Amino acid sequence: MRYEALPKTIAAAPTQTRPSRVACTIIAYNEADRIERTILSVVGLVDEIVVVDSGSQDGTVALCEGLGARVIHNPWAGFGPQKRFAEEQASCDWILNLDADEWLSDELRAELADILSRPLPQKRCFRVRILVVYPRRERPAPFAYFHNYVRLYNRATARMRDSLTHDEVAPTDDVVQLKGGVLHRSYRDFAHIVTKTIGYYSLQRQEGIKPSGVGVARLIWEFPFQFFRYYFLRRHIFGGADGFAYAVALSMGRWARIFILKGW
Repeated sequence: MRYEALPKTIAAAPTQTRPSRVACTIIAYNEADRIERTILSVVGLVDEIVVVDSGSQDGTVALCEGLGARVIHNPWAGFGPQKRFAEEQASCDWILNLDADEWLSDELRAELADILSRPLPQKRCFRVRILVVYPRRERPAPFAYFHNYVRLYNRATARMRDSLTHDEVAPTDDVVQLKGGVLHRSYRDFAHIVTKTIGYYSLQRQEGIKPSGVGVARLIWEFPFQFFRYYFLRRHIFGGADGFAYAVALSMGRWARIFILKGW
């Protein structure tokens, strides 16, 4: 992904007359090593960038402000509540939601530029494929697995779920599937996969989620079952050694989830 030709701050981006003003909202905590690419990928597409920071100590705040983003501190409240807070801080009703470890593909940038050049019906949502990028890589593997979420929406008719762990937008009836994708490198390295997933499942325990059907058989078969699901069904077999390591690390996390949710 190349952003050398883009303005380096949103303030320096050329002013465009759009029928609808759009804010990009990002939640962050110690993301100085990767949030710049997220911000630069939306420069020229949106009217403002709102970063909600939960106490970074690595220079994230200064970096974002230097790129023209408006940074607001809010103590960590969980994924859904933090993103709802970000929605409320925006001066625009139209929200483009990204995570600090995501960036727009060239195809999606072009697609969004076309969409935003025309009036948007208030009740319309836009669903985007979130493509997995492995640690150490810059592009998705062939046949990469993806999630498919609403990421562009009007906060007057759609909102982020108020859940600690499920940060999804409840779509309206008028949903448009976008062709371009968001690139998502969620994990800095393979050790980070394990630590991040354990933290996520600890939040699920806090939210009161309980594991179902826990017995000796599940404790034995959970890891091989999850590995089969990630490696074959979710196509990480096409990711080479990185895909294998990714499937193993995620399967370990899912196995540990049983113990975490049980409080063992």
